Amino acid sequence: MSEREFTPREAYEAWQRGEVAIIDVREESEHLATHVPGMPLVPMSEILDRLDDIPRGRPLVVMCRSGQRSATVADYLNAQGEFDPAHNLSGGILAWAAGGLPYEGIPPH
Repeated sequence: MSEREFTPREAYEAWQRGEVAIIDVREESEHLATHVPGMPLVPMSEILDRLDDIPRGRPLVVMCRSGQRSATVADYLNAQGEFDPAHNLSGGILAWAAGGLPYEGIPPH
């Protein structure tokens, strides 16, 4: 299980302060429709091939649509022992947008 879950507001504020890195693990089509500016996309389907693209050196928060895929990815990354640690973003981009946090594109659904 991931170390802890961040609420979208907690994650956003920690990200703005540079205390955490956040990655989006949704697929490219989802990201094109709705995304958070400056948040890198590393689709869940590409995680195994793109481990080198995942930020290290500070805690990592993983975001998806609703929080299920990101919890799986965070658990996987923690099991690798290379991350510092990885956490889930509770509720995903759905909760992020519902909380009034910045994003571009169409409202997620």
